[in-house]
Amino acid sequence: MNSIRACRALAGTQARRSLSDLAFGKVVRVVVRDTDRYGRTVGRVYAGQLDVNADMVRRGAAWVYRRYSDDPALLRIEHEAQAEHRGLWGLPEAERMPPWEWRRVGHR
Repeated sequence: MNSIRACRALAGTQARRSLSDLAFGKVVRVVVRDTDRYGRTVGRVYAGQLDVNADMVRRGAAWVYRRYSDDPALLRIEHEAQAEHRGLWGLPEAERMPPWEWRRVGHR
């Protein structure tokens, strides 16, 4: 496994762990905002009062998908995570690729 794949795999594992810490085994509420072109629900997830989406972005465990988000608070949180090199933002730039681009180039 090359270093780029190893770094991405580690970032993915950390993101899954973060999401599990925030939501696994908890009652969550989804505030639906849209449906994507594949019919999937796009929304904000809350575990109690915790905004899971925002916390994932804050940890550097998720990207803000600008196609479906017009929330300036999420963009500000993402910028702070980038500036502090949290999570995926700690990877070298050449090793970061938004998931929508990763899928576009043929990865599934």
